[in-house]
Amino acid sequence: MSGGSGNRTVWWWISLAAMVVMVVFLLYPLLTILTGSFGGGERNGWAQLLADPRYLEAVRNTLVLATAVTGLSVCLGVPLAYLASRYEFPGKSALALLPLIALVIPEVIAAQTWLMLVGNNGVVTRALRNVDIVLPSFYGWPGLIVSLTFTYYAYVYISTLAAIRGFDVQLEEAARSLGTSPARSRLKVLVPVIMPSVMAGALLVFTMVMGNFGTSSILGGKVRLLSVMTYQAAVAEGGADPVMQSTLASVAVGLIVIVLFLQRWVLSRGRYQVVQGRNARPVPLSGRQGWLIGGAAGAVAIVSLMPLAMLVAGAFTVSRGPVMRWGEWTLANFERLLLTNPTPILNTLAYSAVATLIGIAASTLVSYMIVKKKNLFTPALDYLSTLPLALSGTAIGIGLAMSFNSGWLHLTGTGAIVVLAYVIRRLPFSMRSASSTLYNIPDSIEEASISLGVAPVPSFFKVVLPLMVPAIASAMVLTWAVTVSELSASIIVYSGGRETMPIQIYKLIDSNLMAQASAMGVLLLAVILLPIFVATKLFQVELFSSR
Repeated sequence: MSGGSGNRTVWWWISLAAMVVMVVFLLYPLLTILTGSFGGGERNGWAQLLADPRYLEAVRNTLVLATAVTGLSVCLGVPLAYLASRYEFPGKSALALLPLIALVIPEVIAAQTWLMLVGNNGVVTRALRNVDIVLPSFYGWPGLIVSLTFTYYAYVYISTLAAIRGFDVQLEEAARSLGTSPARSRLKVLVPVIMPSVMAGALLVFTMVMGNFGTSSILGGKVRLLSVMTYQAAVAEGGADPVMQSTLASVAVGLIVIVLFLQRWVLSRGRYQVVQGRNARPVPLSGRQGWLIGGAAGAVAIVSLMPLAMLVAGAFTVSRGPVMRWGEWTLANFERLLLTNPTPILNTLAYSAVATLIGIAASTLVSYMIVKKKNLFTPALDYLSTLPLALSGTAIGIGLAMSFNSGWLHLTGTGAIVVLAYVIRRLPFSMRSASSTLYNIPDSIEEASISLGVAPVPSFFKVVLPLMVPAIASAMVLTWAVTVSELSASIIVYSGGRETMPIQIYKLIDSNLMAQASAMGVLLLAVILLPIFVATKLFQVELFSSR
């Protein structure tokens, strides 16, 4: 089925259309940010950035925070992944919850519940104060590092766990047969092979910390951070500062691009390959050693689960303004939210559903062309589809707000710009799932269909797409979960009456209405968990391929 002359098939034209969409809604907003940083007339954002010590301090603090959280996440995630894959010990089943915890606890909820625990008026803080023990303030560096580490370390755990379980243990056994000690054989054989997966998880943590807005804003205190100052420049009460918001967003993008380049450079200096083969059989641990390892792993899991426990308790607690009466229970917090202001819930459901459907359809089609129908445009499509990984949510929101504030496509003030921010922000997640399954589908199946007289596009829908259904279903559930909890991009582009549940939670926390924020958080978790439960229990969809 030809769409033009020569080799310009229908897929060539579809690739061209996808390229145009990418340029308009992804590349153009990014270029708008970069050009906006140079300002106009005598004002230049870069000159102001270098001249103002506040901005330089924010850049330095952001890099220190991202490095510290990434390092701690690796220190937690890698050992836990190794223990979970190589040993059996009491309480190991609790580690199976870690991927789900990372998925369903939005950053704004994690920050909120840590405050409810060890904030100035937190449960633990008040209990210790009664016995004359005064905890240091949780605001600032302690709160940022602790909260972000326990929010993001599971991403390192997930990627490392999959790599270790896919590693051929016979390579280690061969090294030991040559006289190498067990510890040295792991260091020389296992570590280099799983290093790309560890670095991928670490890079994801680094970029997420760089772009983190919710936790940074709630717990940052007096610590100046890039994401918060970018947001403040975008929504300042005295009027937005387009030049500085563009400059700060450009700095964030540039820093992440540099880190991406360094990661590729490091990996290119060695040859890394995961060798599939016989997996290591978990070794049972019992006695004192088993209980010590199980206790350490269980402690990490318990700390990770604390936000959920505090959230549920706070949602049902009686409150009078900012004062929470622990031990007194009520349903009034839910009634107030559901009856007086259900708009954020309805907006979240509508925007996330539309964004998930558009994102999955686009990622499936684009992934198919990148993997199976390579042409002039597919290399650029491949690069552009991963570009959002180098963009913080704040940068994406600012780019969209600046690009579509007027002119031929005016989206500011509409729900469409929120949906667009969702789709762009989460595109790489759905692309990854779609691409991975396409590599396992032989070209001969589609070629056989075409040889029988079925046109290329109908062959895709009748032959290839049905084979992709399990991966698409998994990607749809995961995309829904991360889209529903998105805050950093949507808080930039939303307008009055377009609030979503994460935005409403952020506003309630900012007003110190923790009980109502907890109730909204429980509702948000229900919106996330219900599709996951239906997909995994009723339709047997596999969300995590770590086994």
